[in-house]
Amino acid sequence: MEIEKINEIIKSYKDKPNKQLSEVLEILGDEFNKTKELIINLTNHLEIIENEYNKINEEYNLRIKK
Repeated sequence: MEIEKINEIIKSYKDKPNKQLSEVLEILGDEFNKTKELIINLTNHLEIIENEYNKINEEYNLRIKK
């Protein structure tokens, strides 16, 4: 389904048949799950980067204080 059609159904969902609502629900559900997975993956990546940064920063600061 094209994005324009999806947006039209979303804007006037009260007037649309159940078949169209069902199709849009499936598309929105898929998009929600993909987005949620991306956010979780990015959060995990960010935590790894932060931990590595903190380890190296701590070592660097110990070295420059000597």
